[in-house]
Amino acid sequence: MKSFLKTVLACLVGIIIAGFLFIFGLISMIGAAVSMVGEDTGIKENSVLFLDLDGAVSERADENPFASVMGDKLKVYGLDDILASIKEAKRNSSIKGIYLQAGLMEASPASLEEIRGELASFKESGKFVVAYGDQYSQGLYYLATVADKLIVNPEGSIGWHGLAAQPVFFKGLLDKLGVEMQIFKVGTYKSAVEPFIATEMSDANREQVAEYVGSTWNDMVNAVAQSRNISPKELNGYADRYMDFCQAEEYIKCGLADTLLYKDGVMEYLKGLVGAGSDEKLELATLDDVKEKIKVDNAVGSIGKDEIAVYYAFGEIDASMSTEEGINSKKVMKELRELREDKNVKAVVLRVNSPGGSAFGSEQIWREVVLLKKAKPVVVSMGDYAASGGYYISCAADCIVANSTTLTGSIGIFGMFPVAEKLLKEKAGLDFDVVKTNKMSDLGSFSRSFNQEEKAVMQNYVNDGYDLFLKRCADGRGMSVEDIDKVGQGRVWTGSRAKELGLVDEIGDLDKAIGIAAEKAGLTEYHVRACPDAGNFMTKLLEANEDDYMETLARKTFGDYYGCIRFVRNIRNYDPVQARMPFELNMR
Repeated sequence: MKSFLKTVLACLVGIIIAGFLFIFGLISMIGAAVSMVGEDTGIKENSVLFLDLDGAVSERADENPFASVMGDKLKVYGLDDILASIKEAKRNSSIKGIYLQAGLMEASPASLEEIRGELASFKESGKFVVAYGDQYSQGLYYLATVADKLIVNPEGSIGWHGLAAQPVFFKGLLDKLGVEMQIFKVGTYKSAVEPFIATEMSDANREQVAEYVGSTWNDMVNAVAQSRNISPKELNGYADRYMDFCQAEEYIKCGLADTLLYKDGVMEYLKGLVGAGSDEKLELATLDDVKEKIKVDNAVGSIGKDEIAVYYAFGEIDASMSTEEGINSKKVMKELRELREDKNVKAVVLRVNSPGGSAFGSEQIWREVVLLKKAKPVVVSMGDYAASGGYYISCAADCIVANSTTLTGSIGIFGMFPVAEKLLKEKAGLDFDVVKTNKMSDLGSFSRSFNQEEKAVMQNYVNDGYDLFLKRCADGRGMSVEDIDKVGQGRVWTGSRAKELGLVDEIGDLDKAIGIAAEKAGLTEYHVRACPDAGNFMTKLLEANEDDYMETLARKTFGDYYGCIRFVRNIRNYDPVQARMPFELNMR
């Protein structure tokens, strides 16, 4: 009887939840329809595109419906939306300029480079770009220096202090827990394993990090020097002074900014630029306003045109340790297969923004790229990262385009197996015994270390994986395995260095990659389609996982330390054989 009542109760609860979701979705759709009827969604004359740079930049924005339901205000901007909106502002006669409001935006150097490049292109139309900030982070200052006028709050600050790459080392934590990581790797510079077995960087790792951090910083300094007419030597001198804590007047004296104004003064200045009186309202077009305009135009303009598909592959590859949803190799394979079979798609741009992940998953995606390339041109556009597994899935393309500050290469393989013998026996008081049919039947057991024979088996497996990686890269780039090995060994390169070494064909952004794809496909008129489809609100609500939302909140709360917490929680499920780069740059 109790079992029957439990079943009935469970059914009732399920029906109530399903009903709630249906009603909520219906109300949302009705509300959206009413708001569209009652509101002018057009962009008004003499408008200024308002880019409020506060939040985080992702390759594509994919808002989790649970955030909306729970009223959370996490801002995640899609890089694709930002770039498309700037393009629309350039060609839209109603928009007279762009107003950048610098906040606390998290973005990697390559994303900032792409936005900055698009803003520079926007200025070619003769329209203005004005930047204002209370506190400019260093990354947003680099971005904002492209503006015609750079304004700082009279009590504000500008971040300018140089770059740092600071890995977190887990070894001390693992020692306290009684967990040891057994490492099998190929590549002198393959440093992704170092945080688990060391407390500081190896000499080889320090060498490669110094090179790509220095290369990225030099690119930023040279760009700012050109925009602000300040020599690189002076800018480095200012960075050594740590300009973040200066009085605002000092920024004007140094030439880092043009003027000091409070927010109301900025609004008055913008009114003057568009010819509006002080008693008139300044028309600001938001990112959402422009996105809606683009959506309507695309729906009309795409009819009957050949397509270039831009397929977005971003995040870690099949990695349970990822802090984002990441790249699911099976899903990517299926969708690339569909693009191969789609007769309307004449070329594919594979947009890769990945630090790598599962070596096996990377190989499967590589295979689909090879098959796709046989059917139509494939061009890779690299974002912030296309390293290790991210480079693996890129190397077979007809052409590879990267930003100068993209982090790529890291051609290497490692295997990592946790052993919790001390944790289980000494701390938890557990004992283990085993009955097995063969010598290595219990290889990989969480309760004991590998013996010498098992270690040899694993190292050979990893060596074979590296040899295959080298061959894939050599075949794709038209180079010898020996030459790839010289620039491989797990070493990370910036996009500009990768071009010099033959790992990349062109330096440029996504638009350049699309142009190359069109040329290879012989297209003069075409429609660009982003893949996979983003989906609507109800689809996302039905497919969303509340765990994804909680992961986002945890990442926001714990910041740089979130990786440690997630590592400990998921240590048993970690994919043991990886092709992944070590860590990220600190752009604060």
